[in-house]
Amino acid sequence: MRDVPRRAGHAQRYAEDESGACRAPWALEPGGWLDRVPAGRGRDGTAPSAPYPQVGADPGPRTPGLRGQSTGGGPRTAYGALRSGPATAPYELLRAAAEFLTLHHTEERLGDPARRIAAARAEIEHGGTYRHTTEELVFGARVAWRNANRCIGRLYWHSLSVRDRRDVRDAEDVAEASADHLREATRDGRIRALITVFGPDAPGRPGPRIWNEQLIRYAGYARPDGGVTGDPRNVGLTALARRLGWPGGPGTHFDVLPLVIQGTDDKPRWFALPDDAVLEVELDHPEYAWWRGLGLRWHAVPALANMCLEIGGVCYPAAPFNGWYMGTEIGARNLADTDRYDLLPRIAERLGLDTRTDRSLWKDRALVELNRSVLHSFDRAGVTVTDHHTESRRFLTHLGREERKGRRVGADWSWIVPPISGSATPVFHRTYETVERRPAYVHHAEARERARGAALF
Repeated sequence: MRDVPRRAGHAQRYAEDESGACRAPWALEPGGWLDRVPAGRGRDGTAPSAPYPQVGADPGPRTPGLRGQSTGGGPRTAYGALRSGPATAPYELLRAAAEFLTLHHTEERLGDPARRIAAARAEIEHGGTYRHTTEELVFGARVAWRNANRCIGRLYWHSLSVRDRRDVRDAEDVAEASADHLREATRDGRIRALITVFGPDAPGRPGPRIWNEQLIRYAGYARPDGGVTGDPRNVGLTALARRLGWPGGPGTHFDVLPLVIQGTDDKPRWFALPDDAVLEVELDHPEYAWWRGLGLRWHAVPALANMCLEIGGVCYPAAPFNGWYMGTEIGARNLADTDRYDLLPRIAERLGLDTRTDRSLWKDRALVELNRSVLHSFDRAGVTVTDHHTESRRFLTHLGREERKGRRVGADWSWIVPPISGSATPVFHRTYETVERRPAYVHHAEARERARGAALF
């Protein structure tokens, strides 16, 4: 990897004297949103049966627009019309609505929900769906976070900020609002937990879709030798963006992908994120001066974008939301996994470790130093990040609070236990129930296919 310059608009956040990491003033705040969305890829990072040509193919006709957006075109590409997901019978929707509205009224102490349920019933009978109030939307989005079995950072679920953009359905407007989401979530490094909810699915009128699994991801360019420049996870979506007309970035390992958004016109379009919406951190090390020469970096906001927010039977297919990073998501997964950036061999070589046998524990030692680099660099840059030891203790605090309120907490052990030093954290030494509840953030199969860059027919 070669060193790449910091993107324009990002202020230098390192101390002039190169002194040790300064402790962020928000170090005791909540955090941790696991970056473990299943990719469903082969070891080479490519999506199975992806019908799009790889990098370098003729991008087809382009329609200039906002930040270089374009519409897909040409007879070689076929996209299925947006669908509202599985058909929901009116009685099923009413049942889900009644359950949610009862939960909302009970927890918020709003009294008898019968009148509100009757109003929802009338809307469903007349138009096949119903509209949540702003208060219901906020409550539903927060409880969906509380119900997320795979998230370790749920202690402060009630602090999630909700942006109601249900009137936004066109691709260009979704792109602009998504960039605004990143700006508002970033706050010059003091990351806030935030969700932006776009138009829902309705009978005969599906909501918009964001194809990217996160608002910020790095491109993966397939090379003729079978390798990948950049993130192998995103080879399929990168090829799709090129097919839609995206000219590609400079060709570094950290080119920010454009958003691929499908609005009410059913045509996916690409939109480059403005520089001021993407905050990145250059990775350094507290001890090794050569580390910065590796040219490593990562973005500050992990904003999941292709999960459906389901509240009371209503699906909001485009509802990007974020917490902030737990260091291991970057240092032990994104940069270390063999099907991602696979950096452990290179770091071990620079550290002078014996890589001839796993018994030397070279992988473990390199992994620790990579994770030290992430925490050190984010702290030096003044960007919110949490560590797996702190977040594990916070999760047990969350369990205690919920149990005292008489609420069962669902959790997936394989996701809650950190990917390094698992037995050194308290979450390792107990079992959990996987309790599926609604409201919830849900991955639909077709959303996974879109994130892989697969066509819909």
